[in-house]
Amino acid sequence: MSIFKAYDIRGIYGKDLDEAIFEKIARAYAKFAGVKKVVVARDCRKSSDSLFAAFTKGLTDVGVDVLDIGLASTPMSYFANGTLKADGSVMITASHNTKEWNGCKLCKANAVPISGATGIKDIEQLVMTGDLGEDAAVKGTVTKVDVSKEYAEHVKEFAHMKRPLHVALDFGNGMGIAESCAFKGQDMLTYDSLFGEYDGDFPNHPANPLETETLADLQKLIKDNPGKYAFGVAYDGDADRAGFIDEKGDIIAMDFITALVSQDLLKTNPGAACFYDLRSTKAADEAISEAGGRPMMSRVGHSFIKAQMRENDAIFAGELSGHYYFKANFTAESSSMATYALANIVSASDKPLSELIAPLRKYFQSGEINTRTTTPPAEVLAKIKAKYAGSAKVFELDGVSVDAWETEGWWANVRMSNTEPLVRLNLEGKTKDIMEAKRDEFLAQIRA
Repeated sequence: MSIFKAYDIRGIYGKDLDEAIFEKIARAYAKFAGVKKVVVARDCRKSSDSLFAAFTKGLTDVGVDVLDIGLASTPMSYFANGTLKADGSVMITASHNTKEWNGCKLCKANAVPISGATGIKDIEQLVMTGDLGEDAAVKGTVTKVDVSKEYAEHVKEFAHMKRPLHVALDFGNGMGIAESCAFKGQDMLTYDSLFGEYDGDFPNHPANPLETETLADLQKLIKDNPGKYAFGVAYDGDADRAGFIDEKGDIIAMDFITALVSQDLLKTNPGAACFYDLRSTKAADEAISEAGGRPMMSRVGHSFIKAQMRENDAIFAGELSGHYYFKANFTAESSSMATYALANIVSASDKPLSELIAPLRKYFQSGEINTRTTTPPAEVLAKIKAKYAGSAKVFELDGVSVDAWETEGWWANVRMSNTEPLVRLNLEGKTKDIMEAKRDEFLAQIRA
């Protein structure tokens, strides 16, 4: 399987990728993007230092100057890209993948991502053909830059808390530790932490809040200390995603966080657009409207969401995978901004987080159901489109969406995987009976 993915470059270190291929990717990236000055950051994986050295060599050999911000979270790399006026940025990371993986996320200026559709496939072609440019007569330079203080101050501008809160943070031995610079040196948001030492082996649990079992340690800490924590946050490996736990130790659905964060931002940005990904509960759309915002639906994937945000001058977007995007951070993720936005809401209320979330729990969701099919997934989607086109609103923002919310009290989205013969179903109903009936109806068609 190619290491050149839909949203980044990723593979198993020593098997799928190594220093030699990274040096070539760096040269191809420089040629494709036409960069002259690039921010390069890395996570704490055991292979990241040597891959950083290889990538930096590839850039400097073709005359590109490197701004080395060292160990950093992915949100910090986006911030550095914009504030240092770089032509692009590279984050060496495999995000939430386990320790044997590594890779990189590539951006142009102002943290505009390079995806499969906007350049990764072009970079792959340059690497495969060996069209990597000539060595420069004068090599580029490497300059170390520490942006942690500036990033911390930038994020702290988001805070407008009404009372102090104490929270629990699970860094998972990853780059959430770097992201925590935003919580230090102030009294309004204090924290206790789990696994706060860098360790690229991730010895305690995978840094992946989408896998609910990885949240068990954080849940236990909160449940064992009733009344101590306002909420908990767990970060993924590069800290561009976050999972949230309420004061009781219960997991909060990420689309509910999208709704709450939108409400906080709309207090100072009335009428602004806020995006939610098309798998999210209708309650998120309703919450944004009720807060005076313009709810807008996005397709899945950070490069698509960021493009839609820029096109519509949106202030915020939330994705069901735990990515939270802020216009204030160059239309990119910041898990610490999301943490402050949630803290703003909790601190302004006399209700705990679980009670603030409760009104959003009014509909019934199937969750994402994946089906491996022998029928080509595109044919499955075409049949679903044809079946419902006459009786409901059907659109193709991402896969096929069928919206019968106003008439029958349900909606569904059916997408196909980019890499496997899988069809993914998400469905929601106003009642449990509606959801289960329509879920079974859709699954029968998908699996026929």
